[in-house]
Amino acid sequence: MSEIHIDILRTRAACGKAAAAYGAERIRAALKSQGQARIIVATGASQFEMLKALVAEPGIDWSRVTGFHLDEYVGLPITHPASFRNYLWKRFVSQLPLPLAAFHFLDAETDPEKECRRVGRLIQAAPIDVAFVGIGENGHLAFNDPPADFKTKQPYLVVDLDAACRKQQLGEGWFPTLKAVPRQAVSMSIRQIMAACAIVCTVPDARKAQAVKDCLAGPVTNRHPASILQEHPDTQVFLDKPAASLLK
Repeated sequence: MSEIHIDILRTRAACGKAAAAYGAERIRAALKSQGQARIIVATGASQFEMLKALVAEPGIDWSRVTGFHLDEYVGLPITHPASFRNYLWKRFVSQLPLPLAAFHFLDAETDPEKECRRVGRLIQAAPIDVAFVGIGENGHLAFNDPPADFKTKQPYLVVDLDAACRKQQLGEGWFPTLKAVPRQAVSMSIRQIMAACAIVCTVPDARKAQAVKDCLAGPVTNRHPASILQEHPDTQVFLDKPAASLLK
């Protein structure tokens, strides 16, 4: 098993800034060594500070960077406030000083299975240099809720969202009622995330503390999906103190 590296910062702002700085350095290294970089970008409340800091990082030629979307709700229009396409455009793509070489948004409105195949072909065309991810309150990685599929080789899947995941989305204020939270999503698979050369995992807030303990200090199990990060050879986890509060 690989050793997972954990940085604990005082505040969530410091956590996001440190994660962005680390990820930016990996992007610069990829650009220097191979002339281009391919990244995966996560969404959700846990990524607010990280993305704000990442777009401000100097010395990155974003015109040579291709981005991939981690997950999206099935049937949700891009105009909805909870749409992750909307989120990524507003908080990342449109904020960059240079246009990206490409950003492959997930459109799961009409034919999610077809979209899985389309973006799956694109992401498997070349290795991913850096994957920016988080950990859900139920321990999910992307929208791979427990028990997650650790074996599938499909790069993207249509998945069912469990009750804990849907309650988190409601609790974070993305939807007005639990009934309004979609029951399905398109998600990058566990094996596709694990294929990234480097993984930068940003997890702030006390409400994630139990998931952090289960996934980073417990055994690797699909009941705690993000525990699989323990088996990745190059994963750096950034926590604020509340999120790390149950770790010894």
